[in-house]
Amino acid sequence: MRVLVGGGTGFVGRALTQLLRSRGHEVTHVSRQGGKDRISWEELSRSGLPLCDAVVNLAGENVLNPFRRWNDAFCREVVSSRVETTKTLAKAIAGAEQPPRAWVLVTGVGYYRPSTTAEYTEDSPGGDFDFFSRLVSSWEAAALTPGSPARGVVVRSGVVLGRGGGAISQMLWPFRLGLGGPLGSGLQPFPWIHIRDLAGIICHALESEHLQGVLNGVAPSSPSTSNGTFAQELAAALGRPALLPVPAWAVRAVFGAERAVMLLEGQRVVPKHTLESGYHFIFPDLSGALKDIVA
Repeated sequence: MRVLVGGGTGFVGRALTQLLRSRGHEVTHVSRQGGKDRISWEELSRSGLPLCDAVVNLAGENVLNPFRRWNDAFCREVVSSRVETTKTLAKAIAGAEQPPRAWVLVTGVGYYRPSTTAEYTEDSPGGDFDFFSRLVSSWEAAALTPGSPARGVVVRSGVVLGRGGGAISQMLWPFRLGLGGPLGSGLQPFPWIHIRDLAGIICHALESEHLQGVLNGVAPSSPSTSNGTFAQELAAALGRPALLPVPAWAVRAVFGAERAVMLLEGQRVVPKHTLESGYHFIFPDLSGALKDIVA
């Protein structure tokens, strides 16, 4: 299978590329600049979709970059890096003489309203209550290709955990020094997934000819994981205490009130359709996932 991956040079993209190539698939990346096994976004817009069997879009500016101030300019960049790249790929797919068989978009569980009690499956409503939910709605709407035979799949990912990137990379040093702890109350749900499972779900979606619609990219034990539980499990995996909670005001001071919601609130998300589709999780439980990452 020839797979075109937008934003494939990032943390998730590297894991997906490694998995796809290990399974005998060819991978070409769409990035800012062309090169070996890659084309630029400008070239894609100008020349259309290269011959491929499947397309994946992972592109998106890091929302939780602590070095970027949360202002109008950064908000526009966050939206554009997701919605415009998706529109570019969808337009290329719709206009292709030989369209791909599969079109997979990775978005986020921010689609669902934060709650400490509600549980959400892929059929649950959402998408219209704050900046991030509306972003996911616009993002997913941009992927629509009416009339195209390409099979569409949306993977709504939780917090991605893995070595060498993702959420863990910013947390390890405080925890290694014994300075880690929950954020805010620690009671907020913490929807998570191991990087190998997120890559696995995307690969599963590409290879399963019957599969379409929304898949929740979270671990089966994710609904029972709180931020406080995550802090305790990470500290235990490192052999350290988790005694120093980060107060909510400090999180808001660093990230801004709107963005801090992503850290101080959360959703209990169930991978119902993902499990029903036949995907078998490599890391269904948090302790096993963290031991693999910090070993």
